[in-house]
Amino acid sequence: MPTARTAARPARAGSSSARRSPARGGRASARRRPATKAARRRRGGGRQAARWWPALLITAAVLVGLAWDTETTGVPGVPGQCTVAGSDLTLTTEQASSAATIAAVARVRGLPDRAAVLALATAQQESRMRNLDYGDRDSLGLFQQRPSMGWGTETQVRDPVYSASIFYDRLVEVPGWDTGRLTEVAQAVQRSGFPEAYQQWEPLATELTAVLGSPEPSRLDCRYEPASPVSAADVSAVAAAELGVAAMPRAGGAVFVDPAAGWPAATWAVAQAGRLQLAGIDFAGRRWTPEAGWTDAPEVGADAVVLRPGS
Repeated sequence: MPTARTAARPARAGSSSARRSPARGGRASARRRPATKAARRRRGGGRQAARWWPALLITAAVLVGLAWDTETTGVPGVPGQCTVAGSDLTLTTEQASSAATIAAVARVRGLPDRAAVLALATAQQESRMRNLDYGDRDSLGLFQQRPSMGWGTETQVRDPVYSASIFYDRLVEVPGWDTGRLTEVAQAVQRSGFPEAYQQWEPLATELTAVLGSPEPSRLDCRYEPASPVSAADVSAVAAAELGVAAMPRAGGAVFVDPAAGWPAATWAVAQAGRLQLAGIDFAGRRWTPEAGWTDAPEVGADAVVLRPGS
């Protein structure tokens, strides 16, 4: 878990994948990929080891940071760390970026906070909120969705906006999804081999949803290492796609985001700062930089959330 609570890397063989076909509800194929040498060594412990391995995964806490996938998003990522003021919650920059995208998609669709809580808990269990290029059988991405079971193409399920969107599509079809026990609702969507495993992440997902959707000045702060600059055009395209509002490059290289998106958009931008290589974010009397975090800036207006790409 990202944390006090940092995230553990899920084992390939133990990954709980989205096994049900959205179209037919069919059973998963028994066909598996050819075992690698490493996989054969892992199986050396036999069936008894396989029984206790899932429990070990649940209790493990190993900090893992991976670069954002450049093929599906068009923008690079870098390892780093994000923290939440007043909390012991710690995430990698990729985890924060993934969480912010998942929560933003729920807001754009007009879904209640409970939807984001369910999605974040599911993504934490399935991938530790990392855009994985591997998984059980052909499972991929944040939610370990399987192209062979009708969830989309390999490229689609590794696109965070698409994968979150199709998760929400399936979620809202579950009777009582907004009031049911989290792990039972998530299991109805995912059909995991570990149906109770989602429940443990409800407190984390609830806290993240509150932080990412807060209408108040952001509690989220991220630090990242400089990488190749991202153009204002690319920053604008990502912001518009994920926030569902206008995001326009202006003279001087800054990107102006519709102020109607408010503080959730500013918080989203902090979570994406490493991915988008942002040098600053301005909104409503506050300014964020990767060096100083949020500081007072009385000269900053509330007429736009201003994103300033690095150079």
